[in-house]
Amino acid sequence: MDVMSEAFADGEPIPDRFTCEGENVSPALSWSDPPEGTATLALVVDDPDAPGGVSVHWVAWNIPADAGGLPEGVRADDEPPTQGARTSGSRGYAGPCPPPIHGAHDYRFRLFASDIELELPKSTTQEELYRALDNHVLAMGELIGTYNR
Repeated sequence: MDVMSEAFADGEPIPDRFTCEGENVSPALSWSDPPEGTATLALVVDDPDAPGGVSVHWVAWNIPADAGGLPEGVRADDEPPTQGARTSGSRGYAGPCPPPIHGAHDYRFRLFASDIELELPKSTTQEELYRALDNHVLAMGELIGTYNR
């Protein structure tokens, strides 16, 4: 699956609008058709370059298989998707916000096609989502954006 955004191309900078220095809204995302047998999709956005280890910025699941994308500005209480806990423990999207003068960070927008619908609490973390998806991922797509403060 290919994951895309009208806001930035793969490997390119994420505009301020979608970061802690802007409006901190989620960018619109779109993707190519998931494989046959896909029941739902799951999305994880993380920063593998964070000083204390991977920082999770968005955890979402039970995105309809035929959705084709997510609009800009998905709020924490919007459903679908069901949204879980970021590293901070809060729900919903949190834009890039690396420490100043820490250099550019990569932000991975990873989309997973799952053959099951997930029944998970809204407190679900990235690791818990990955465990629930174990042996149920049919395909994965990734979009990487960068950000530097």
